Amino acid sequence: MVKRQVYQPILITDASRSQDDQLRSRQRRYIVMMSIRALCVVLGAILVGAKAPLLWLWLPLCAVGMVLIPWLAVLLANDRPPKDKHRIGARMRRSHIDETPPRALAAEERPHRVIDVEP
Repeated sequence: MVKRQVYQPILITDASRSQDDQLRSRQRRYIVMMSIRALCVVLGAILVGAKAPLLWLWLPLCAVGMVLIPWLAVLLANDRPPKDKHRIGARMRRSHIDETPPRALAAEERPHRVIDVEP
């Protein structure tokens, strides 16, 4: 008797995002964060020029934004998602799935193509 392996299809939803998509999203995040930093610089200049009330509170907040945001933007722009083997969710999913590797369909499982031959 021949022991058959269970056929496990590979799902496209399990595929990771392409490197181009990852790069594009990191670039967008960097641009948004640096735009917020530019707004902090402009807001700080406006507050100083207008001699706004509570300047002692607003100016340090703008300064923290001007210093902290670029640092975070560079860290997040260079950060890639962790590999599947390091993700806890992937480890938990794998423990529930039978570890048999996907295989090709046997000859009897393949769809048959009918060829019409006229004599």
